[in-house]
Amino acid sequence: MTPAQRWGSAVRSLVLVLGALLFLLPFYLLVRNAFSTNADITSPQWTFFPRTVQWANVSELFGDPAVPMARSLVNSIVISSVQTAGAVLVGALAGYGLARIPYRYAGVVLGAIVATLLIPAAVTFVPTFVMVSTLGWVSTLRGLIVPGLFQALVVFLFRQYFSNFPRELEEAGRIDGLGYPGVFFRVVVPNSASFFAAISTITFIGSWNAFLWPLVIAQDSTSWTVQIALSTFLTAQTINLHELFMAAAVSILPLLALFVLLQRFIVQGVESTGING
Repeated sequence: MTPAQRWGSAVRSLVLVLGALLFLLPFYLLVRNAFSTNADITSPQWTFFPRTVQWANVSELFGDPAVPMARSLVNSIVISSVQTAGAVLVGALAGYGLARIPYRYAGVVLGAIVATLLIPAAVTFVPTFVMVSTLGWVSTLRGLIVPGLFQALVVFLFRQYFSNFPRELEEAGRIDGLGYPGVFFRVVVPNSASFFAAISTITFIGSWNAFLWPLVIAQDSTSWTVQIALSTFLTAQTINLHELFMAAAVSILPLLALFVLLQRFIVQGVESTGING
């Protein structure tokens, strides 16, 4: 390498290291404050590590009788997992149908689906709540899961992806006597694993971070999600900082585990979203 190339490589490495440090800074603050006392968190004399690591904050969090943190974590995992599986299945089937099955009004249906993205979610809360309440699903997992099983963005992304899927593979399946369902489940899905992983991850994160709808429906603490549990540490009267930071640190662990397991597929899937189709 020439001196100019070495300098360029060193500058790029420095920029990447600085970027990584800036990205990790919020995580450091989260973990640091999670194992600190309220006095250490609000102290004007900043220390890189807490004066005394408060391991008892973990047991205090899960032993707090006012906030069922363990139950909330389980609820969030169940809701996000089921909602992700359902939304991906419905979105993939709808997207494939719009992309491949000849239908006179396919363009109109796609336009109607995309148009729903222009409607703020809060606008639909009242009619959706009335329907859920009529079914008796308030403060139940069904009321939290079912309204999110259809997501217009997921349908649109799958439609764009399947529009660019190699037709030769599908034709090979039809030569073997497969119909649309057989081609979809035995040819298209196995060859789209990375895209399914990317969409599943995005959908899971969105479901995990949802706050407004669970706040409306989860009126009983037994149906709280982790986001609702987090909000209880911050009220107009009190702010329980160390439990709030500990709960936030615990709540991101499933997302970090999901990302670590699927990061290779996520990158491949994002590259093939087909938005330019």
